[in-house]
Amino acid sequence: MAGKAHYIFTVSMDVDADKEAIFNEVYDTEHIPLILKVPGVVSAKRYKMGPLTMILGGEKKTIVMDNEPAYMAIYELESADVLVGEGWAKAVDSGRWPTHVRPFTKNRRHVLRKLV
Repeated sequence: MAGKAHYIFTVSMDVDADKEAIFNEVYDTEHIPLILKVPGVVSAKRYKMGPLTMILGGEKKTIVMDNEPAYMAIYELESADVLVGEGWAKAVDSGRWPTHVRPFTKNRRHVLRKLV
C-alpha cells in the first residue's frame, strides 16, 4: 500500500449481462479517471472474480463463492473523509456512470477498512 494510504474502500457489484460492455468501458475510461482526480485518493484498481482453487487444511479445494459480486474496485485513500468530500460527491455522479451504468448494477457492497 502506498505510504499516504491509510484506508481502503472496496466497492463490489454485479451488472446486468447485457450492460457488461458499457459497464467496463465507462468504469475504465470515465469513472476511475474521475475518482483518481479526487484529493486524497491514492490509487484505484478493478478486479473481476475468477475461479478459486487452493490448498486448505492439506487438501486441494475448489471454493464456490455464492452471492459474492463478480466485480470489485479497490480505492486507496488518505482519509475516510475523502468519501464525504465535495470532490468524491462530484466524481461519483459525473459522466455516464449515474445514468448508463449505476441503474443496471446490483448486489452492491461498500466496505471501508483502516490500516492497522
